Amino acid sequence: MKITSAHSSLTYTYEELSQKNKEYVWHPFTQMKDYLEDDPLIIERGEGRKLYDMQGNAYWDGVSSIWLNVHGHQVKELDDAIRAQLEKIAHSTLLGMANVPSILLAEKVIGLMPKGLKKVFYSDSGATAVEIAIKMAIQYWQHKGKKEKYKFITMKEAYHGDTIGAVSVGAIDLYHETFRALLFPSMKLPYPYTYRSPYKQEEIVKKHLEEMEQLLREQSHEIAAVIVEPIVQGASGIIVMPEGYLKGLRELCTQYNVLLIADEVATGFGRTGKMFACEHEGVTPDLLTAGKGLTGGYLPVAVTVATDEIYNAFLGNYEEQKTFFHGHSYTGNPLGCAVALANLELFETSNLVQEVADKSVYIANRLQDFYDLKHVGDIRQKGFMVGIELVKDRETEEPYSWTERVGVRTCHRARELGMLLRPLGNVIVFMPPLASTLEELNEMLAILYDAIADITEGKG
Repeated sequence: MKITSAHSSLTYTYEELSQKNKEYVWHPFTQMKDYLEDDPLIIERGEGRKLYDMQGNAYWDGVSSIWLNVHGHQVKELDDAIRAQLEKIAHSTLLGMANVPSILLAEKVIGLMPKGLKKVFYSDSGATAVEIAIKMAIQYWQHKGKKEKYKFITMKEAYHGDTIGAVSVGAIDLYHETFRALLFPSMKLPYPYTYRSPYKQEEIVKKHLEEMEQLLREQSHEIAAVIVEPIVQGASGIIVMPEGYLKGLRELCTQYNVLLIADEVATGFGRTGKMFACEHEGVTPDLLTAGKGLTGGYLPVAVTVATDEIYNAFLGNYEEQKTFFHGHSYTGNPLGCAVALANLELFETSNLVQEVADKSVYIANRLQDFYDLKHVGDIRQKGFMVGIELVKDRETEEPYSWTERVGVRTCHRARELGMLLRPLGNVIVFMPPLASTLEELNEMLAILYDAIADITEGKG
């Protein structure tokens, strides 16, 4: 099959593009030695909840193009919004001026946020949104005359992005240890976790909150903020937070005068069955970061949303230099904001968040069948976020070794069966587009089941 370039009349075969890909492109989170030894998957187009490669093969988009696609591909309302905005302007700076879509989107976003969050600061990715929240927290305390409050508490196995500040509050050694010399130190506590927990199930929340309170009691005078992935910790393996912990954490942060930063880049915009995961426990953080689903998976726009308390601390006369000196070239990009507006309007007209909550029950019921497979150790789910942990021995919870590449092999098998997935070690992540129908979910789950069975039990 030949593909005509969008930028010229030249046509390219798969073999030609494959060679150019190998010669010129360095892929993220990809071991290029492995990649170069294989025939690379090159996506040519998308339609609905499916992706199509250059050979015309169709695949379910089982991880929403890395956790961000909402309605599917080639969505008319979103396509039209970008075209309409292109007829006006593609980009203008937000430094010292505004543009129409960014204003309207900010209003829409605030209307969806947990009560008390009032001001939107734009960026272009989850990592930059987190970087902004970190800097806001530090500068807030400086403006409050508490310069000694500059440290952060984060959770073990946390992932908040790949910029240096975001890595500093991250805690996945595989990703972050190499850069240790560049990072500012953060204090790390365990994320409350029911599988392999050292505590009895009924004690988990209490014990973890006690650990947090002890640290806050001892060091809150120098702690700027606690940063947490609310309800679901993503890159660590889709770890679902036990009920009550997030609300308890909010209360402790208030009690000890420490800011709470909720990183909702992965969980925000309907992914957990609420518009934002914080809503599951009625929590309003001081700062909230979000991205991914904001534009429906179309363009890179992210937000850091603050309370008026945070925002007002930066107000002052010009010579006081209280300005938040941070910004990005494409901050508040009109194309991105326009498609985000259309995306959020589509959320409303399709009642999508409630649809996700309802369909999540169907997914949960179907997932119970996966325990028939003897190497499924744990299944973790919140909304359309699913992690299936594969183990060598279910009784002892013994994990597979890295050398066995069980997660990689399972996802490769799923690709052969018609669905694209990406593992987190030996945890198979299933995170379909939010608008997936029950029939589509059923087909995807059937492929997921068969792929796990084929690799771990030689079935199929």
